[in-house]
Amino acid sequence: MSHWMFNEEHEMFRKTVRKFVDKEVVPHVEEWEEAGEVPRSLFERSGELGYLGIKFPEEYGGGGMDFITEAVFLEELTKCGSSGIGAAIGAHIGIAMTPVWRFGNHEQKKKYLEPAIQGKRIAALGITEPGAGSDVASISTRAEKRGDHYVLNGSKTFITNGVQADYVVVAAKTSDGPKHRNISLFIVERSWEGFSAGKKLDKLGWRASDTGELYFENVKVPKENRIGEENHGFQYMMTNFQWERIMMALTSVALAEKALDDAIRYSKERTQFGRSLHRFQVLRHKMVDMAVDIEKAKNMTYRAVYLCNRGKDVTTEATMAKAYAGEMVSRVCDQALQIHGGNGYMMEYPVQRYWRDARIQSIGGGTTQIMNEILVKRLGIVSNE
Repeated sequence: MSHWMFNEEHEMFRKTVRKFVDKEVVPHVEEWEEAGEVPRSLFERSGELGYLGIKFPEEYGGGGMDFITEAVFLEELTKCGSSGIGAAIGAHIGIAMTPVWRFGNHEQKKKYLEPAIQGKRIAALGITEPGAGSDVASISTRAEKRGDHYVLNGSKTFITNGVQADYVVVAAKTSDGPKHRNISLFIVERSWEGFSAGKKLDKLGWRASDTGELYFENVKVPKENRIGEENHGFQYMMTNFQWERIMMALTSVALAEKALDDAIRYSKERTQFGRSLHRFQVLRHKMVDMAVDIEKAKNMTYRAVYLCNRGKDVTTEATMAKAYAGEMVSRVCDQALQIHGGNGYMMEYPVQRYWRDARIQSIGGGTTQIMNEILVKRLGIVSNE
């Protein structure tokens, strides 16, 4: 169904992206899933076509367009059938480059944002640690100031693009001050001494995106590579989380739509008891329920996108959308697999990949339980503690 949020230019852009995905991404899905990473050539090609800089300023090679246009790109890329591909590109443009754009200075944007928009440098965001996931304030990675540089020590895990990234935006403690006011963000280059990455982690889903562990041992980080003000990193991360959560909701909706489309098509092709599956009322109604579930998540998500595009505080809307869509996609993909029956359990049918890819959506970017706790406070059920 069309939506009032999208204008004619958005829909024209959607058709262009869809052609790109069908021609240059879909044929390689199985290959990249097997390789466990998206090749650099895809980043370079996406940069060449302007897809990596949609919302970024023209001054740095971006398109200067709106968040809605980027939402269209994320939706269509997800519909290639491999959410790992969307995760790799999405992490690059949505959570790694965005802090540099929002809070970095001109020199940082020229040095790091511009080549990332071109696809010549791959970016990652390093927040999660072995001992600190949802509790971001409890990270233990530290950066100690020493003259004109900081010395960085610690480790990160579950980092999307972590193995391939040319630079990582790293969150680290820079003081022993009050909680939420003692973290800073740094741009750390892959080539610097003391920075190393472990092997790619073996995941249930999102297999086409490389996910790694990062290690920092006395890495010298120039003071000019600190993003924004010292000890303001937690606030920067919280601001960035809103678009990340909207992205998770958008890709959840897009993946669910892909799963439903496959289920409908299969139900018309598969014959049992002398008639196609879509002739059985129980399965017809199941697919209707799936469509209704998707539509609810979609409208919550699009409202968050629309308000974000207008510069509003979307903490509540983004959190609700992420919480609902992240659970919805698992329900829909599970039912899509069920409709495929035994074939759905076979690796040759892509619905099994949708089912696996869907499971991370209620975990990554903040678990559903964390989303609910945020909403408890936003709705005034309890006061902030």
